[in-house]
Amino acid sequence: MGIDLPLLWALIIGFGVMMYVLMDGFDLGIGILYPWLPDKHHRDVAMNTVAPVWDGNETWLVLGGAGLLAAFPVVYSVVLTALYIPLVLMLLGLIFRGIAFEFRFKARERERAIWDKAFIGGSFTATFFQGVVLGAFISGLPVENGVYLGGPLDWLAPFPLFTGLGLVCAYALLGCTWLIMKTDGVLQARMARLARPLSWGLLAAIVVVSVWTPLRDPAIAERWFSLPHLPWFAPVPALVVVAMVLMQRALRRGAQVTPFVLTLLLMFLGYAGLAISGWPRILPPNIDIWQAAAPPQSLGFALVGALFIVPFILMYTAFSYYVFRGKVRPGDAGYH
Repeated sequence: MGIDLPLLWALIIGFGVMMYVLMDGFDLGIGILYPWLPDKHHRDVAMNTVAPVWDGNETWLVLGGAGLLAAFPVVYSVVLTALYIPLVLMLLGLIFRGIAFEFRFKARERERAIWDKAFIGGSFTATFFQGVVLGAFISGLPVENGVYLGGPLDWLAPFPLFTGLGLVCAYALLGCTWLIMKTDGVLQARMARLARPLSWGLLAAIVVVSVWTPLRDPAIAERWFSLPHLPWFAPVPALVVVAMVLMQRALRRGAQVTPFVLTLLLMFLGYAGLAISGWPRILPPNIDIWQAAAPPQSLGFALVGALFIVPFILMYTAFSYYVFRGKVRPGDAGYH
């Protein structure tokens, strides 16, 4: 029995995208939260919590994009053609966020506000257009013979715009609970108060997307609400409710680590729900992973490199988080 290379590559790419969302989400979320951190020292501390790891977090985005090009070139070409504008805006946001990250620590005091605004704008823009790309992808891209048939502005629709705002809320909650875990004092207390409305906002976004997607696509509705699938998939929404209840309890009792862990769980459950809805389609509405896959020789060659690189990424990521564990306080060394 041979290895199902398209399936294996779909799992690798899915894992890479999930890791990017979970890990880069909280540092983008910190940029989104900056308007709620007017104190200069609090902004310094917030940025210092992610200074040692933020650029490494983006490695997963590179892995996902490169893997998509190597394993599913049809999907790569269609997505770039259909979503060129939001993808470029997303990359511009990441560039501005990265530049602001580097220059803010080196800027003179009177210039720091400029880089704060760049950090806020870049973080919001990158996050919002990531959500737009996700929503447009879920909505489906009309393709015939590997060629995109839609227009350049088809992504300007209610569902993609809503998913963009929903992802902003999700990343903001990730950043908020990360700061609860990594800081103390006034900043931690402020984030604990802000986490409550953000958590309800994320739950509302999950509910709306969970209702909207099956209403738009009968195949998704049949998968979630018919036998024999219903008993297998029902635990996903049940776990969302349980995680939300535990989140509110943790915030009320002043827990520091649990809210971040539960936010990661909520994000994973949302990601899993989208995967269940779309599987095995990699290019909605009609193209599955086997139809879109590159030739077996290309998949096998690229797999050798991926199996070599991914463990190294996991090891240095784990090492960096281990080294820079613990609280960050005013006066701690920044990223200079």
